[in-house]
Amino acid sequence: MKTRFLALAAALTLAGPALAEGDAAKGESDFKKCKACHMIVADDGTEIQKGGKTGPNLYGVIGRAVGSADFKYGDALVAIGEGGLVWDEAELAAYVTDPKAWVQDKSGDAAAKSKMTFKLTKGQEDMAAYLASVSAQ
Repeated sequence: MKTRFLALAAALTLAGPALAEGDAAKGESDFKKCKACHMIVADDGTEIQKGGKTGPNLYGVIGRAVGSADFKYGDALVAIGEGGLVWDEAELAAYVTDPKAWVQDKSGDAAAKSKMTFKLTKGQEDMAAYLASVSAQ
């Protein structure tokens, strides 16, 4: 019994990181859900993904301070970024799951809102991995 438990624990430990990582290729395919509002344009003007301008350009979002791109963000999101929070894959995946709840949690303000009303119900880690792959870093 003890051996079976140790084997199961080892298997779960080894499988854990693989389950937590996203698939950038799947995220790229799923970006079509985001194109109505977002584009991905490199600093040199290269269009990686054509899209809308209702939301910020997502080029280099991973590694950037929250609410710091050239875009008119809501006050709560700007304050979160000014507090030092930087987008990483985990934070971005959590944000796109429920932007309003994420902003309320991070800001501590139950009345805070996000301009992003779309919720990504699956593939959040894939989207974050894709956006990390189109980062300048």
